[in-house]
Amino acid sequence: MRELYNRIFSTDNVKFNALALEILRFQRQNNVVFADWLKINDCDTSENLADIPFLPIHFFKSHRVASFPESAALIFESSSTGGQGTSKHHVFAPYGYEQSFQLGFEHIFGKASNYCWLCLLPGYLERENSSLVYMANKFIQQGQPGSGFYLNEHEILLQQLAENEKHKVPTILLGVTFAINELSRCAHIPALNHTIIMETGGMKGRGPELTREELHRQWCRAFGVETIHSEYGMTELLSQAYSKGNGRFQCPPWMKVMISDVTDPGCWLPAGKTGKICVIDLANIESCSFIATEDLGKVHEDGSFEVLGRQDHSETRGCNLLVAGN
Repeated sequence: MRELYNRIFSTDNVKFNALALEILRFQRQNNVVFADWLKINDCDTSENLADIPFLPIHFFKSHRVASFPESAALIFESSSTGGQGTSKHHVFAPYGYEQSFQLGFEHIFGKASNYCWLCLLPGYLERENSSLVYMANKFIQQGQPGSGFYLNEHEILLQQLAENEKHKVPTILLGVTFAINELSRCAHIPALNHTIIMETGGMKGRGPELTREELHRQWCRAFGVETIHSEYGMTELLSQAYSKGNGRFQCPPWMKVMISDVTDPGCWLPAGKTGKICVIDLANIESCSFIATEDLGKVHEDGSFEVLGRQDHSETRGCNLLVAGN
């Protein structure tokens, strides 16, 4: 398995489709839930990726979506805000997840160890089995002095930010949306010239739900920065995409976003058209690499994508990004 992961994380656009087909065959043979889904949709023998019906993400709430029979080393669990239960992601080899988030971050920002990690993740720290906390903890362990979790400690956090700015320490303030919003209202915020503010979503039920653009404008004024960065990830995936402030997310080479028609999931939409976000995450080999999310968005010609909202009937996950206006 490690050899296959190494191939996945060294992939490029030329190898992507071939690897995706190889993983499709593997999961067709070893993932009972996905195999049944393919059979129900008359795609149990198809070798064309465009024909593959992506697995609806809600199956992670009701089924063990796994491509291995052994007990999982890790079971990540989502938050639940709608009383509809939580998603569970069974991970057999933590190596795959750790390589994915390490190399995925490095692909966009450079090595995680170059930064001081200040993580503001209330709502995640208080519960067990959060994949976001797992990732943040690994970054903190590698990070510059002062890295850590901050829970309802705004003054201490602001002091650390000021200290980092004084010594020009590259810093990432990683936080859920409502927590960053609360911090932005504090007095005595230092000028941030060496700090990246990165939100991970999570505003549901925490006050007026402004668009991402409006919130980011407010934060830029409050923190004195030019842009706000964002992370797009979820419990059911092992890879993350990042935005460096323009609302467009970039995927690592082993992750691809496609857009399907909301009323006709088998119809793939061209660049610029809004539909349901579907993700091929090659790192998700141990569960399912072909996931239909409940997010709405569109892709651009360069492969970047935007998140524009959610389907009305979908439960909002705490780790998802804010609904943004078209």
